[in-house]
Amino acid sequence: MSKGVLVNLTKCIGCGGCTVACKMYNGNKWIDDRAPSSGENAQLADENWTVIKKFNLCKDDQNQIWRFVKRQCFHCVSPSCESACFARAIQKKGEGATVYFPDNCVGCRYCMLACPFKIPKFEWDKAMPKITKCVMCYGRLKDGKSPACVSVCPEGVMKFGERDELLKEAKEIIASDSRYVKYIYGEKEAGGTNWMYISDVPFEKIGFNMNVVKKPLPEYTSLYMKCTPIFGAIWVVVLTLLYFITKRRNVIKNDSTELLYENSTGGKIDNNSTDENSKDKNSTNKKNN
Repeated sequence: MSKGVLVNLTKCIGCGGCTVACKMYNGNKWIDDRAPSSGENAQLADENWTVIKKFNLCKDDQNQIWRFVKRQCFHCVSPSCESACFARAIQKKGEGATVYFPDNCVGCRYCMLACPFKIPKFEWDKAMPKITKCVMCYGRLKDGKSPACVSVCPEGVMKFGERDELLKEAKEIIASDSRYVKYIYGEKEAGGTNWMYISDVPFEKIGFNMNVVKKPLPEYTSLYMKCTPIFGAIWVVVLTLLYFITKRRNVIKNDSTELLYENSTGGKIDNNSTDENSKDKNSTNKKNN
C-alpha cells in the first residue's frame, strides 16, 4: 500500500524543526543568505528540500492571523516528472515516494518543466549541476519509518500512514469541524498526491496552486509517447527519400552539363588526335623554314 502524509495546517506554529531534520538526515547545507528555509521569504532550492513559509492573513476581514505552510515535494501518485525523465533518474516507488537518483541524471531539466508544482530545483552553482528534491526520506520508508520531518514535529502537524486511511480521516475532520475549508489539497491534484493538506483558510491565500489539473498528467502524454516510434520511422523514410531525390538531382545536373559541353564543341574532343595534329603542323612549319 502507498504511504502518505496528512498535513493539518491549523496546528503548525512555524518552529522549523522539520527543516532542521530534513537537512540533517539528507546532509543538505544552510543557504539562508540566498534562499531562507523559513519565514515570509522561504523558498525551495537545491539545498532546501523542506521549507516553512509564513503568511500574514486577515481572517473574516477582521482578525489578523499567521499561518505557516510546510512545502516539499508532493510525491504524486502518478508523477509527471517520472514520465518526463528518459534517464530513469526519477522513479516512483511502491512505498509512495518519488525518488531521485542523481547518478542517473543528465541535467536535462525536463522534470522541472513537467512538474505542475515547480518542485525540482537545479544546482546552478555546481560545475556539474544536477536536479535535487525531497525524496520523502526513502531510506526510512523502506524500514517502515516516517520521514524525518514528520518524526520531529512537536505539534503533530503531520501524520504518516496509508494514503487511503489518511484521506478518509481528512474527510472526517473537515466534515465534523466548521473551521476547516471543505477541501483536501492533494486528493485529486494531478491525479492525487501522497502529501495532502487540510486548512482553515482558503488554499489560494497561502500559496497553493489551485489551477492544477485533476487528471494524472502522464495520461496527457502517453498517447504521444506511444506514437514516438511511428513518427521516428516515418522521419527515417522521409530523410531517405530526400537523400535519393537530392542524389538523383545532382546526377541529372551533371549529365545536363556534360551534354551542353558536347553540343558546344560539336562532340567530344579526342585529346590524342589533337596532340597528333599539333605535331604534324609543327613538322610542316619546320620544313618550310
